[in-house]
Amino acid sequence: GNAVPLPIPTGYWRAVYNNQCAFINESFMDEIAVAGGKDPLELRLSLLTDDKRIEVLQIAAEKAGWGTPLPAGWGRGIVQFSTWDASHLALVAEVSVAGDGSVRVQRVVCAANCGRVVNPSIVEAQIEGGIVFALSAALYGEITLEHGRVQQGNFSDYPVLRMNEMPLIEIHLVEATNSPSGMGEMAGPPTFAAVTNAVFAATGQRIRRLPIRKVSL
Repeated sequence: GNAVPLPIPTGYWRAVYNNQCAFINESFMDEIAVAGGKDPLELRLSLLTDDKRIEVLQIAAEKAGWGTPLPAGWGRGIVQFSTWDASHLALVAEVSVAGDGSVRVQRVVCAANCGRVVNPSIVEAQIEGGIVFALSAALYGEITLEHGRVQQGNFSDYPVLRMNEMPLIEIHLVEATNSPSGMGEMAGPPTFAAVTNAVFAATGQRIRRLPIRKVSL
Protein backbone atom coordinates (compact mmCIF):
# COMPACT_ATOMS: atom_id res chain seq x y z
CA GLY A 1 0.00 0.00 0.00
CA ASN A 2 0.89 3.67 -0.05
CA ALA A 3 3.16 5.04 2.65
CA VAL A 4 0.88 8.10 2.74
CA PRO A 5 -2.82 8.32 1.84
CA LEU A 6 -3.26 9.51 -1.74
CA PRO A 7 -6.45 10.23 -3.68
CA ILE A 8 -5.19 8.23 -6.69
CA PRO A 9 -3.84 4.67 -6.96
CA THR A 10 -0.07 4.32 -7.36
CA GLY A 11 2.32 1.46 -8.02
CA TYR A 12 5.94 0.62 -7.54
CA TRP A 13 8.73 2.12 -9.62
CA ARG A 14 12.12 0.62 -10.49
CA ALA A 15 14.38 1.25 -7.45
CA VAL A 16 11.41 2.79 -5.56
CA TYR A 17 12.39 5.57 -3.14
CA ASN A 18 16.08 5.41 -4.02
CA ASN A 19 15.22 7.62 -7.00
CA GLN A 20 14.03 10.49 -4.82
CA CYS A 21 16.81 10.00 -2.27
CA ALA A 22 19.56 10.05 -4.88
CA PHE A 23 18.11 13.07 -6.69
CA ILE A 24 17.66 15.12 -3.52
CA ASN A 25 20.87 14.11 -1.72
CA GLU A 26 23.22 14.39 -4.67
CA SER A 27 21.67 17.62 -5.93
CA PHE A 28 22.09 19.15 -2.49
CA MET A 29 25.67 17.86 -2.28
CA ASP A 30 26.39 19.73 -5.51
CA GLU A 31 24.80 22.89 -4.14
CA ILE A 32 26.92 22.65 -0.99
CA ALA A 33 30.06 22.33 -3.09
CA VAL A 34 29.23 25.40 -5.17
CA ALA A 35 28.19 27.46 -2.13
CA GLY A 36 31.48 26.57 -0.44
CA GLY A 37 33.60 27.26 -3.50
CA LYS A 38 34.65 23.62 -3.79
CA ASP A 39 34.83 21.25 -6.73
CA PRO A 40 31.89 18.79 -6.53
CA LEU A 41 34.24 15.82 -6.97
CA GLU A 42 36.71 16.98 -4.35
CA LEU A 43 33.96 17.67 -1.81
CA ARG A 44 32.61 14.14 -2.19
CA LEU A 45 36.07 12.61 -1.91
CA SER A 46 36.73 14.61 1.25
CA LEU A 47 33.55 13.31 2.91
CA LEU A 48 33.50 9.67 1.85
CA THR A 49 35.13 7.03 4.06
CA ASP A 50 34.14 3.85 2.18
CA ASP A 51 36.98 2.75 -0.10
CA LYS A 52 34.58 1.17 -2.61
CA ARG A 53 32.62 4.40 -3.00
CA ILE A 54 35.81 6.42 -3.32
CA GLU A 55 37.19 4.05 -5.95
CA VAL A 56 34.19 4.20 -8.28
CA LEU A 57 34.05 7.97 -7.94
CA GLN A 58 37.70 8.30 -8.89
CA ILE A 59 37.35 5.93 -11.84
CA ALA A 60 34.28 7.68 -13.23
CA ALA A 61 35.90 11.09 -12.89
CA GLU A 62 39.13 9.98 -14.53
CA LYS A 63 37.45 8.18 -17.44
CA ALA A 64 35.10 11.12 -18.04
CA GLY A 65 37.90 13.67 -18.06
CA TRP A 66 36.51 15.55 -15.09
CA GLY A 67 37.76 19.13 -15.10
CA THR A 68 38.74 19.22 -18.77
CA PRO A 69 37.20 21.91 -21.01
CA LEU A 70 33.86 21.43 -22.75
CA PRO A 71 32.20 23.40 -25.56
CA ALA A 72 30.06 26.42 -24.68
CA GLY A 73 26.64 25.38 -23.45
CA TRP A 74 27.91 22.02 -22.17
CA GLY A 75 28.36 20.87 -18.59
CA ARG A 76 29.34 17.86 -16.51
CA GLY A 77 27.65 16.56 -13.38
CA ILE A 78 28.97 13.92 -11.01
CA VAL A 79 27.20 11.64 -8.53
CA GLN A 80 28.08 8.74 -6.25
CA PHE A 81 25.15 6.73 -4.97
CA SER A 82 24.78 3.18 -3.68
CA THR A 83 21.21 1.98 -4.26
CA TRP A 84 20.03 -0.18 -1.36
CA ASP A 85 23.52 0.43 0.03
CA ALA A 86 24.52 -2.66 -1.93
CA SER A 87 26.27 -1.97 -5.23
CA HIS A 88 28.34 1.19 -5.53
CA LEU A 89 28.05 3.38 -8.62
CA ALA A 90 29.46 6.70 -9.71
CA LEU A 91 28.18 8.55 -12.77
CA VAL A 92 29.40 11.52 -14.75
CA ALA A 93 26.89 12.98 -17.20
CA GLU A 94 27.74 15.39 -19.99
CA VAL A 95 24.86 17.48 -21.28
CA SER A 96 24.42 20.25 -23.80
CA VAL A 97 21.77 22.94 -23.50
CA ALA A 98 20.61 24.62 -26.71
CA GLY A 99 19.63 28.25 -27.09
CA ASP A 100 15.95 27.38 -26.66
CA GLY A 101 16.67 25.64 -23.35
CA SER A 102 16.31 22.09 -24.63
CA VAL A 103 18.56 19.57 -22.92
CA ARG A 104 20.42 16.74 -24.61
CA VAL A 105 22.44 14.18 -22.66
CA GLN A 106 25.54 13.57 -24.74
CA ARG A 107 27.54 11.10 -22.66
CA VAL A 108 27.27 9.11 -19.44
CA VAL A 109 30.32 7.50 -17.83
CA CYS A 110 29.61 4.93 -15.13
CA ALA A 111 31.94 3.11 -12.77
CA ALA A 112 30.38 0.26 -10.80
CA ASN A 113 31.33 -2.15 -8.05
CA CYS A 114 28.68 -4.86 -7.75
CA GLY A 115 30.87 -7.57 -6.26
CA ARG A 116 32.00 -10.52 -8.32
CA VAL A 117 30.85 -10.11 -11.93
CA VAL A 118 29.61 -13.40 -13.37
CA ASN A 119 28.42 -12.12 -16.76
CA PRO A 120 29.75 -8.65 -17.68
CA SER A 121 27.36 -8.28 -20.63
CA ILE A 122 24.31 -8.68 -18.38
CA VAL A 123 25.70 -6.19 -15.87
CA GLU A 124 26.37 -3.67 -18.63
CA ALA A 125 22.89 -4.19 -20.08
CA GLN A 126 21.31 -3.52 -16.67
CA ILE A 127 23.35 -0.33 -16.26
CA GLU A 128 22.43 0.88 -19.74
CA GLY A 129 18.77 0.03 -19.19
CA GLY A 130 18.69 1.80 -15.83
CA ILE A 131 20.25 4.93 -17.29
CA VAL A 132 17.78 5.02 -20.20
CA PHE A 133 14.87 4.41 -17.81
CA ALA A 134 15.98 7.35 -15.66
CA LEU A 135 16.72 9.65 -18.61
CA SER A 136 13.21 9.11 -19.95
CA ALA A 137 11.78 10.08 -16.57
CA ALA A 138 14.18 12.99 -16.01
CA LEU A 139 13.60 14.57 -19.41
CA TYR A 140 9.99 13.73 -20.22
CA GLY A 141 8.15 11.56 -17.73
CA GLU A 142 5.13 13.38 -16.35
CA ILE A 143 1.63 12.18 -15.49
CA THR A 144 -1.05 14.83 -15.00
CA LEU A 145 -4.65 14.42 -13.96
CA GLU A 146 -7.77 16.36 -14.84
CA HIS A 147 -11.01 15.67 -12.97
CA GLY A 148 -9.38 12.55 -11.54
CA ARG A 149 -8.41 11.13 -14.93
CA VAL A 150 -4.91 10.64 -16.33
CA GLN A 151 -4.45 12.88 -19.37
CA GLN A 152 -1.61 10.97 -21.04
CA GLY A 153 -2.63 8.05 -23.22
CA ASN A 154 0.31 7.00 -25.39
CA PHE A 155 3.88 7.77 -26.37
CA SER A 156 2.73 10.86 -28.26
CA ASP A 157 2.05 12.63 -24.96
CA TYR A 158 4.16 10.44 -22.65
CA PRO A 159 7.46 10.22 -24.56
CA VAL A 160 10.42 8.02 -23.70
CA LEU A 161 14.01 8.41 -24.81
CA ARG A 162 14.34 7.57 -28.51
CA MET A 163 17.25 5.94 -30.27
CA ASN A 164 18.37 9.19 -31.87
CA GLU A 165 18.51 10.80 -28.40
CA MET A 166 20.60 8.03 -26.85
CA PRO A 167 23.82 9.27 -25.25
CA LEU A 168 27.15 7.52 -25.47
CA ILE A 169 27.36 5.28 -22.39
CA GLU A 170 30.74 4.10 -21.10
CA ILE A 171 30.84 1.48 -18.35
CA HIS A 172 33.80 0.51 -16.17
CA LEU A 173 33.36 -2.47 -13.86
CA VAL A 174 35.56 -2.86 -10.79
CA GLU A 175 37.06 -6.31 -10.31
CA ALA A 176 35.90 -7.62 -6.95
CA THR A 177 35.92 -10.96 -5.17
CA ASN A 178 33.01 -10.51 -2.76
CA SER A 179 29.60 -12.00 -3.55
CA PRO A 180 27.52 -10.36 -6.31
CA SER A 181 25.44 -7.52 -4.89
CA GLY A 182 23.05 -6.86 -7.77
CA MET A 183 22.53 -4.42 -10.61
CA GLY A 184 18.84 -4.57 -11.54
CA GLU A 185 17.86 -1.28 -9.85
CA MET A 186 21.21 0.36 -9.27
CA ALA A 187 21.89 2.63 -12.24
CA GLY A 188 18.66 4.63 -12.42
CA PRO A 189 18.75 6.63 -9.17
CA PRO A 190 22.15 8.32 -9.62
CA THR A 191 21.31 9.33 -13.19
CA PHE A 192 18.82 12.05 -12.21
CA ALA A 193 21.22 14.24 -10.24
CA ALA A 194 24.12 13.56 -12.59
CA VAL A 195 22.06 15.14 -15.36
CA THR A 196 20.67 18.05 -13.34
CA ASN A 197 24.09 18.83 -11.85
CA ALA A 198 25.42 18.91 -15.40
CA VAL A 199 22.63 21.28 -16.42
CA PHE A 200 23.70 23.61 -13.62
CA ALA A 201 27.31 23.44 -14.77
CA ALA A 202 26.19 24.37 -18.27
CA THR A 203 23.68 27.10 -17.43
CA GLY A 204 23.87 28.10 -13.77
CA GLN A 205 20.23 27.00 -13.40
CA ARG A 206 19.29 24.58 -10.62
CA ILE A 207 16.70 21.93 -11.45
CA ARG A 208 14.67 20.99 -8.37
CA ARG A 209 11.62 19.56 -10.11
CA LEU A 210 11.42 16.84 -12.73
CA PRO A 211 10.91 16.34 -15.62
CA ILE A 212 13.30 18.94 -16.95
CA ARG A 213 11.71 19.40 -20.40
CA LYS A 214 13.39 22.75 -21.05
CA VAL A 215 15.63 25.01 -19.00
CA SER A 216 14.62 28.65 -18.55
CA LEU A 217 17.58 30.63 -19.88
